[in-house]
Amino acid sequence: MFDRYEAGEQAVLVHIDFADENSKEDLLELQLLVSSAGVNAIDVVTGSRQTPQARYFVGSGKAEEIANAVRALQADVVIFNHSLSPSQERNLEQLCQCRVLDRTGLILDIFSQRARTHEGKLQVELAQLRHISTRLIRGWTHLDKQKGGIGLRGPGESQLETDRRLLAARVKAIQRRLDKVQKQREQGRRSRVRAEIPTVSLVGYTNAGKSTLFNTMTDSAVYAADQLFATLDPTLRKIQLQDVGAAILADTVGFIRHLPHDLIAAFKATLQETQQANLLLHVVDYSDEQFRENIGQVNEVLEEIKADEIQQLVVCNKIDRMDGVNAKIDRDESGMPIRVWISAQQGLGIDLLLNAITECLSKNMVQHSLLIPPHKSNLRGVFFDMNCIASEDYAENGDWQVDVRMEQRDWNRLIKRIDVDLESYIVEI
Repeated sequence: MFDRYEAGEQAVLVHIDFADENSKEDLLELQLLVSSAGVNAIDVVTGSRQTPQARYFVGSGKAEEIANAVRALQADVVIFNHSLSPSQERNLEQLCQCRVLDRTGLILDIFSQRARTHEGKLQVELAQLRHISTRLIRGWTHLDKQKGGIGLRGPGESQLETDRRLLAARVKAIQRRLDKVQKQREQGRRSRVRAEIPTVSLVGYTNAGKSTLFNTMTDSAVYAADQLFATLDPTLRKIQLQDVGAAILADTVGFIRHLPHDLIAAFKATLQETQQANLLLHVVDYSDEQFRENIGQVNEVLEEIKADEIQQLVVCNKIDRMDGVNAKIDRDESGMPIRVWISAQQGLGIDLLLNAITECLSKNMVQHSLLIPPHKSNLRGVFFDMNCIASEDYAENGDWQVDVRMEQRDWNRLIKRIDVDLESYIVEI
């Protein structure tokens, strides 16, 4: 479709250090991403700048250095550890005479390799099309002449306009199919709410060990590997918790610093498993020297998808790689679990983790019995809309006796949202 240089497996990596902390990337993470994509890094070009240059992102001298490295090593592709504008990619390709990929394009390529389910493939294609839509002009400079004919708009349109229109139509078609999948997921969530089955969602930085932990807790065989973005498609399994009963454990895609917005938008249906969870298990690779920065990046993504208010239980994973660290539970001043130290690979501390999950879920739920007078029937309707009514009956005086069960956070939000003193309707059983 595109008049572009073909990407290959021999790559020159480019990493630039910026003074701005928000623009900094990690070179080791780039190398892991490249390895996960199945690409061989044959050289690394580094440098430093205050701000990106408009034409080549790097200075003209550094751009020539990159081009010389490509020619000397016969590289097939140049991969930047940063986000490039369409014009910067085009200028660099003309200079280097090979394919140029930025960080976003590399992550999209990995996602396209990992997608296994129909939904996952649709989500990846949607993200790729949104990314490509801003870069169409680069490959079509020789096709700007207008043409007419059956099925083409108006007196004529350029080839570029035709492809933009076809791409937009494909995006709409994929979005319609994903909306259908989202509705199916929503039906499943509503069924779980009605059945009072809580959802526990695994979140964390990519390659933190979420899938290995998922397999250990559920006796499943979800694909797990020591590479970035080994998991792409969400997986749900039922687990049994003492004093809680059945619960749903969800394994989700890993997060990464500066996660492309196209991916967040495309994976909206998947991320809803996180947004609608009762408890988040924030899995952290504590053997990683950058675990603090990774925790911050995950929390930023959770805030972006509006899941930062959900209770978190931090799971400190891979203690088998650390000296003098044993499986244990850390608690706050009130005695509630806040961290659990485990090794998912070795199965250490899994029983402690299950106990901690049980304590957190039990704490999150509130149960109340309310007597609602007939003139407050709208309040009964609110509870029905929230799918939180466990049972109801009529009192002798004609009031509704409603037993509700919901998360503490939902109860607190309801109190703030409605102009009714809910506490005055609560009765002791």
